[in-house]
Amino acid sequence: MRESSRRLFRPPPSRWAPARALALALVAAALVLAAYAGLAGSAHASASTAAGDARGARAGCGTGGAASSTLTLTIGGHSRIVIVHVPSSYRGSSKVPLVLNMHGSGSTAQDQELFTGMDATADTHGFIVAYPQGLIPEGNGFDWNVPGVPLVGGAPVPAHAADDVSFLTALVGVLEQRYCIDPARVYATGFSGGARTASQLACDSSGVFAAVAAVSGLRRATPCPTARAVPIIAFHGTADPVDPYGGHGQAYWTYSVPQAARYWAQQDGCSTSAATSKPDPDVTLTAYGHCREGAEVELYAISGEGHEWPGGPTLPPSLTRLLGAQSDAISADNVMWAFFAAHPLP
Repeated sequence: MRESSRRLFRPPPSRWAPARALALALVAAALVLAAYAGLAGSAHASASTAAGDARGARAGCGTGGAASSTLTLTIGGHSRIVIVHVPSSYRGSSKVPLVLNMHGSGSTAQDQELFTGMDATADTHGFIVAYPQGLIPEGNGFDWNVPGVPLVGGAPVPAHAADDVSFLTALVGVLEQRYCIDPARVYATGFSGGARTASQLACDSSGVFAAVAAVSGLRRATPCPTARAVPIIAFHGTADPVDPYGGHGQAYWTYSVPQAARYWAQQDGCSTSAATSKPDPDVTLTAYGHCREGAEVELYAISGEGHEWPGGPTLPPSLTRLLGAQSDAISADNVMWAFFAAHPLP
């Protein structure tokens, strides 16, 4: 039932008893402190960078030096926070892939970094991972502005909210000026509200994002203007109580996850029949092939899993029981990276 990273998802307040909410806050605080204690010596440096969305010159190539930073950027007239993790192998002399990793509703960039554990995957495979932060306040965190979609609990997006699709698309150009990034290997992923945001990017910015991965939040926007067939991979627990696998959830969550995959298969011109397999006894893979432009649509359904990032950092047993089963049957980070690596921009 997690929407955030280490701080964990909080459904609408009416669904939580005050004691439980306090317990979660205390445990989450302890987890964050413990995690950052273990990261001593690699604290994030602050930086301020002017915005720019030009994707021409690769100014970041040749600058060298691996360093992770918390950037404060002005993009679209708004001050934005982005945590950027640079792999230890980065030298700035050759172009590397970039993954944007968006947090869930009511969460933060820092939460998402800890929750997904993707820094380790980036170090292993040599890509940069950036954790942007939303701007719409929600509890102790933030929500994303998904066009035409209400917030958690049904509230409308505030008037004059930042255009997050434009922000995330422009962010790629800004990071290309700072780091040596391969524009053909830029990808987007996210959890829950961040997954719905990543799904939107597949429709609106398919010329920038080569492939998209949605964890506990696959949707397909209507309309979906992309003319390119976008490779899509999704992960979802069958026991998710927040964004139910079978649909019929909150106002932003009507149709089922399998239907979302079918919509994307139709969008990408894939075969109407899907192949199913069991990569693990608790995991069912539904795969649509023969898509236009070499795209694929894959859905990993994890039996009994709650609102989770599969294979993420292990939770204490007491917290796992409270928030839903956490499965080690599949690592979302490793599987999605293999999918991304196989699908650069044509």
